[in-house]
Amino acid sequence: MKKAVWNGQTLAQSNDLEEVEGNYYFPASSLNMDYFEKSNTTSVCPWKGTAAYYHLKAGGEQLEDAAWYYPNPKEAAQHIEGRVAFYPSVDIIDA
Repeated sequence: MKKAVWNGQTLAQSNDLEEVEGNYYFPASSLNMDYFEKSNTTSVCPWKGTAAYYHLKAGGEQLEDAAWYYPNPKEAAQHIEGRVAFYPSVDIIDA
């Protein structure tokens, strides 16, 4: 099992992960949404599609656009639909 941890808080925890390009994608159902706030930021990956982002908030601090997901991934990235990944400022550790 792996955990996503930032600022002393567990953001997500799961055994059901997909690893893509060195990033672990956690199921959305494993997120503790108390620490997530939707962002208006988007970006485009040629093979995954358009990503949407979350800001993280914990311990009185905010980390902008630190988590992302693909609401409508392209066919090649269907296996990460409904999953969220994190920038390196979030620690992914063994639980």
